[in-house]
Formats: sequence, structure tokens, C-alpha cells
Amino acid sequence: MKAITFSLHTKQPLLATSFQGDPNSDVSYSYIPGSMIRGAIIGRYMKHHNLSELDLANEQVQRLFFDTKKIKYLNAYLLSQKKQRTLPILRSWFRDKETKLNENVQNIHAYDFSVERNEGKLETPKFVGEGFWTEEIDCIRYYKEKRRINIHNRRDRTKGRSTQTTGEGEIFRYDAIDAGQTFQAVILCEEIDIHLLELLHKSSDIWLGGSQSAGYGHTQITDIQTHENWNEVGSPKSRTEHDNFTITLLSDLILRDEMGQYAVIPPSSQQTSTPIQKALETALTRIIGQDIKLQVKESFASSTLIGGFNRKWGLPLPQIPALAAGSVFVFENIEITAEQIEELESVGLGERKIEGFGRIAVNLREKKEFKIALPETEQPQLATNSSRNIATKMVERLLKAKLEQKLREQLSPLEIKGNISNSQLSRLQLIARKALSTGDCNLVLTLINNLPANAKIQFERATINNKSFKEQLTTWLNHPEEWISNKHDLKVKISDIEMELKPEFAREYTLRLILAVTKKTIKGRK
Repeated sequence: MKAITFSLHTKQPLLATSFQGDPNSDVSYSYIPGSMIRGAIIGRYMKHHNLSELDLANEQVQRLFFDTKKIKYLNAYLLSQKKQRTLPILRSWFRDKETKLNENVQNIHAYDFSVERNEGKLETPKFVGEGFWTEEIDCIRYYKEKRRINIHNRRDRTKGRSTQTTGEGEIFRYDAIDAGQTFQAVILCEEIDIHLLELLHKSSDIWLGGSQSAGYGHTQITDIQTHENWNEVGSPKSRTEHDNFTITLLSDLILRDEMGQYAVIPPSSQQTSTPIQKALETALTRIIGQDIKLQVKESFASSTLIGGFNRKWGLPLPQIPALAAGSVFVFENIEITAEQIEELESVGLGERKIEGFGRIAVNLREKKEFKIALPETEQPQLATNSSRNIATKMVERLLKAKLEQKLREQLSPLEIKGNISNSQLSRLQLIARKALSTGDCNLVLTLINNLPANAKIQFERATINNKSFKEQLTTWLNHPEEWISNKHDLKVKISDIEMELKPEFAREYTLRLILAVTKKTIKGRK
């Protein structure tokens, strides 16, 4: 479809209230809703034409603001460093529970269970987390909106302070999108309308969201562009040949069941037919020209509540349950062309499509394993040798702190079983401590390989990890890195000083593991 894109830069915190948090707080969405953008442009239109209210029968008003077939106001999502519109994180993306992106961990491995549910690679799978993403050559770039929390108290508007009136003086909180962030908005249209462009160009300053008189909502419009053929997720030509037919929600989806009630039932093998399955089958039958029945394989879904505020009436809108953006639904594969994919994606599904709801992508992802990385930041360069030395020591300590955590995780389930005497374990401890001072694992290997007959029998008959204790010790000492899981997480960087797992660190913590497990066994016998 043809489209108008423009950037929205927040000059003040922005409050696009959602139904999160407790009753005494207003928590903003992580994006700028399409309904809010449409409302602001309607306000400009009315001011430009000196109208007190819209004439809904007017053809131009219908075309610009209310005809779903001719125009759609999409949600404004965060703009990436490379000036791309991001998309909500997919619910089918999982990481290991122990790995998490932060200042010290700039990238992690993730798995798309909608492509292949390979839970064997993850000990404790966990959803990657809320946020936004764009695809780059070597990774998925993860973005998260910045937020600002302000505390307010109710007061009398005239007196400027709280009075004895019921409710005044109460404390409440605003959790808003912070200032200084840029989002990209999109208006899909049948034809590029000159009147719409004039409204956008009229002023770069626009006010969005709630509490505009209290220092919220000032936003700047920049980079207005028109596109003759715009697609939300790129060309569909590369998405026709897939193992499955996969639908990804790029925005929240509002559907009703057969009884006319709002429904958020994800399709599954237990459900004979669900609202989203029926909506897809109806749309595909119309587009492809033959009766289509979808066979469900898997769903990765979440639900949310949709609300809002009607400025004309000064009242909140009814709460509506919806399937959340990022939900992924996997069906048995069907034959579909690029043109049919494009038509399905451009029309969307469900209700309130004009406000950006019901945006979908077909066969969006095909990589089952990938790297997720934080946005690149310009690190300050360390100018002096002294500062570089300090940074090197800090990096080493941070890396060793991670290894310490790995050691505790590994030690927790370990237990030496069998009749091995405390004296033999103490002897092993003594040699391991000596080896620890030099980092020479061969000292312990020499002990194990030259045990007296009685001691050798004890080491061989004792078990750990369902292996002979002697065999496990030999494996650890010959391959010190083997017991360390998720080695790719053991990387620390400060400025241009970077450090990852070194062989000497692996040997040191292997010897410490041996010391810890023997100490644990001796202590457990007392």
C-alpha cells in the first residue's frame, strides 16, 4: 500500500494510558497508539477548518479519518539507530533463564520455538521479554523504551492546592514514556492525500496523550516521507516457501466469537475452531479463491486489555480484551503467493483496523537460533595507561564474578556417593589447593593416575554425576571448560577493553569446583 511515514520525537514525557499497574497509577503503553495519532490529526483538521465538531457525512472526513478500506493509522513504534521502525518482540522467542541482556551482557543467544521447539538446548526456557526489535546482518537488535515515573497529588484547579473536597490530596503516579525518544508513525492510504500532508506539515509541534496541561505530551513531527509501495516487514516474495504457515501479530488484535463477545482464545489442537482461526480462514478463502481450512500446530500468545479516553465526551472507553502484539500462531503449511500474502497483510484482521489494530505478518521468521544484541553505544575511549589498567582489572573481576555464579550453579546438584574416605578427599583437597596457586591441573592428574590400589578402588567406586569419581575428575582436569554452560555469556566489555573466558580461568575454576565438591561431601558427613 501507499504510505506516509513520519517520526515523532518526544520533547516531554508522553502518557498513553494502558490498563497496567494499580488503581492509583497511570501506566503508559510502550508505543504511541494509532488512535492517539488519528485523534491529534483530527484536532488539527477541526482547528484548520474552524469546526466545533466533525461532519461525519462529509466525503473528505470519511476518507481521511473513518474509512477502513482507504486509510489506517498504525501504532508508532521506536525508531532504531539505523532509522528503521521496530516491531514488538515475538512471544515465540526464548532464552535461557540465567542469561539476560544488561550493561555487562551485550548479547545473548535466543531460540524461536515457532520454527523449531528445541527445548533441549535450554535448561530453563524463558520468554525473551517485552520490547522491540529490528533485524541486522548478524543479529536481532533489541530496543526498550525509556520511561519516567512522576508522583503527583490531586488539588483544586482554582486554588492550586488540595482542599477538603473528597479525593483531593490523594497521591497518584504517572509511569510515562520518557522525553528524548523517537518513534516512527505510519499512515497507510489508498492514495497519498495532499490534505493529510498539509495537516502534518502545518506545524512540527503536536501534543499527544493525557495531562497535557501538566507538562506531558509535547512531541515534534520530523522526517515526513511518502511511499508508493510500503510494506511493514519487507517484501513477501521471500516468504512463500516455508515449512509452516505462520501468523505473527504486529499489533494487538481485537476479535469476537460466534456470540458476539470479545474473545482472546489462541488456537490449539484442543479447540476445534477459534475466532482468529475463523477470521484467517475467511480472509484466505476470499483472497485465494478456494475454501481454506487451517490445521493448528502451535500457539505462542498473550492477552491484554485495550482501553482509551474519548476527549469529546470526557469519558474512558470500555475495556476490551485482545490478543497481544508479538503473539505467534503456527499452522500446517498452505500454498500462498507473494501477492496473496501482501493483500492479507495490507488488510489485516479483526476490529478497529483503522486505529492500527490487527496488523499481521505471514511467515515472518525462519531462523530457529539467533543472537539478540543491545543497541551499539559509543564507548568513551580510555586515554591513559592508568585508566586502561583499572578498566582491565574491573573487566577481570566482573568476568570472575560470572564464573563464580557458574560454579555455584554447577555445585548445587553435585554429590559424591560411595564409600570414599574423608582422608582420601582431604588428600585430594591438599593437592588441588597446591595446583590452584600455580594453575597446573597436572598435579591433580598425577595424583589420580598414581593412586595406591586401595585408594584407586575408592575413587573408582565412588560416583558423581552418574560417573565414576575418578573418571569425572579426569574429564574435568583434561577439559576444564566442559562443565561451564553458555560460554558465550562469559564476555565482559568496558569501553574498548574486552575479556572472555581464558584457559587459565577455566583451569582455576575447575580446581575450585573440585575443592568445593570435596568440602561439601566432608561437611555433609559431620
